[in-house]
Amino acid sequence: MLCCGSETHTNCGPPSVGSEWGIPRWRLGCFRPASPSSVSAAGKQWRPGVAAERWGRVALDQDTMLNFKIRKYDDCDYEVVRTMFASGMNEYIPSVFLHVLKQPWVILVLTCFFTLLLVSSRSLLLPILALTLLLAAGRQLVGYIWSLYIDKCLTGDLLDIGRTYMESKGSCFWIAEAEDSIVGIVAAKPAEDEEAELQLKRMSVRADFRGLGIAKALSRTVIDFAREHNFRSVILNTLMVQKEAKKMYESVGFKKYLDDDIPPLYGKLVNFTISKYRYDIASKN
Repeated sequence: MLCCGSETHTNCGPPSVGSEWGIPRWRLGCFRPASPSSVSAAGKQWRPGVAAERWGRVALDQDTMLNFKIRKYDDCDYEVVRTMFASGMNEYIPSVFLHVLKQPWVILVLTCFFTLLLVSSRSLLLPILALTLLLAAGRQLVGYIWSLYIDKCLTGDLLDIGRTYMESKGSCFWIAEAEDSIVGIVAAKPAEDEEAELQLKRMSVRADFRGLGIAKALSRTVIDFAREHNFRSVILNTLMVQKEAKKMYESVGFKKYLDDDIPPLYGKLVNFTISKYRYDIASKN
């Protein structure tokens, strides 16, 4: 087994609290090279049950096939998993900022601000510069607030992934690998308010591997895990800016059952909603 996938990465375990997740290092992790026989035997079908490793194959183009593998988390994956999650969440900052700008009260405030400066200064350049600076400051504020959520996750369930997901009953964490790299992650643990429901969490797929069915395969891995462990259903939460993720979950069979506002005041001010989805195991059997 090739542990950590890089000669320069010597620490396979969790770093000390406060270490930076910094620059993406996608080729790190515990990649286990596949033998040609195991890939050809898997073909386009999953192995039955929730095995330690599951194989899949998708077409990149007419002549090229991509083989990928889904396996359980290993401690050597720690840094890559945290970096992939943080980077994936950071991709939503522009969409969140645009959503905030579209709110009626924000448009009204910006319009009044621009008009007042235009009237008082009798110059077009000053209001434009001031509005540009205000928008830049707003963008930084949104990014800061978003980073607080990411930090909360990194110091919460993702601080000790092994203990949270691999050592807890009814929980698990999976890694998707392709081309000697970790390309996707997903986790699952029993819902806090309903033990009969399994909550899908921390889904993330590398940008250059999206649209190939890897996220669907990870979702089905969680569903199979829930079925094997006698959960009644699988639930998950998505934000209003995660439009592609919603389409993917719906294509797998998840149904939206609730749109809920984020409790904090700033969530209500910017109309920030969470969509809750459910996949009923019993109705699919």
